[in-house]
Amino acid sequence: MEWQTDILGADFESCAFEAAGPDGVVRRATLVRHVPQQGAERTGNPPPAANGSVLFLHGWSDYFFNVALAEFWTGQGFRFFALDMHNHGRSLQADTPGGYVEHLDDYDAEIGKAIDMIRSGEPLEEVPRALTLMGHSTGGLVAALWVSRHPGSVQFLVLNSPWLEMHGSSIVRRAAQTMVKPLARFRPKTILRLPERGFYYRSISSSAEGEWLLDDKYRPPLAFPMRAGWLSAVLSGHTKVARGLRIDIPILVLISGASANGMIWQESMRRSDAVLDVNTMAVRAMTLGRTVTLERVDGGLHDVFLSAGPVRADAYARLARWIHGYISSGPGPDYSANHKLGDPGGMP
Repeated sequence: MEWQTDILGADFESCAFEAAGPDGVVRRATLVRHVPQQGAERTGNPPPAANGSVLFLHGWSDYFFNVALAEFWTGQGFRFFALDMHNHGRSLQADTPGGYVEHLDDYDAEIGKAIDMIRSGEPLEEVPRALTLMGHSTGGLVAALWVSRHPGSVQFLVLNSPWLEMHGSSIVRRAAQTMVKPLARFRPKTILRLPERGFYYRSISSSAEGEWLLDDKYRPPLAFPMRAGWLSAVLSGHTKVARGLRIDIPILVLISGASANGMIWQESMRRSDAVLDVNTMAVRAMTLGRTVTLERVDGGLHDVFLSAGPVRADAYARLARWIHGYISSGPGPDYSANHKLGDPGGMP
């Protein structure tokens, strides 16, 4: 493993690696870690953390860029890592289609190897430290399915607006599966000509009307082209969630308080989820396992931790409360009163 200074600056390092999937195909992924310069040797392991480690999985057509999220977890006593999965972000390659995956379990090998890399940097102990897996949007779906297939590998699951079902209902999903399945079988990389909406990007990117500095080659304004094989993989994942995943670890699901849909811009999209149906998400969250905490963040965007300052402070406070209820002991700091938390101005 060779760690390099990451694009996010001196407090972050990244390491590209390859992992062979269940189909025998070798894929490239990139693990990012938060290593604050104060108290940590450069290119050395992050200092030991009382609450273990957290691994973050981004959404589709996305990458890890949220410095404030890493700083939050580190401040809570965790070692923070993020994975840019194959065909995304730091792991993009010129000869492969951005965002594409044919089966969601194609991510299994790189997630497993990333966890092995995280474990290798921990102190040798009789009982390994706890590992928390966190996923956003499609990454939330991937995380939930991965945990269900690998019981005992992680101890806690945090999902930020996970894409657990098609917008509307399972009826929409079944209709979409009927239409896309033949194309996905014979021509999986066919681009689906669907309406393009850049409303969510407009609400978050500092190059539009948002606050966050994004690299457009990693997170394009209109997302990567949607392909038949990718959509079929997602729909298959939704079907598994609808049947129940029986995850037997504590799960936190954070979602916005409302959705905003439509083909024209609405001002409500600045304070709601303009990508997914939050009520459908809330229903599907209850099929994940036996211990599920659902938090609705009023005014939240699709990524609740990219919302307006007071809203994301509320989201962080809810996450901190859950952490101190399930993972750590002690009251913890009052993040709702910390005006610096989640400040995009702190990003490079």
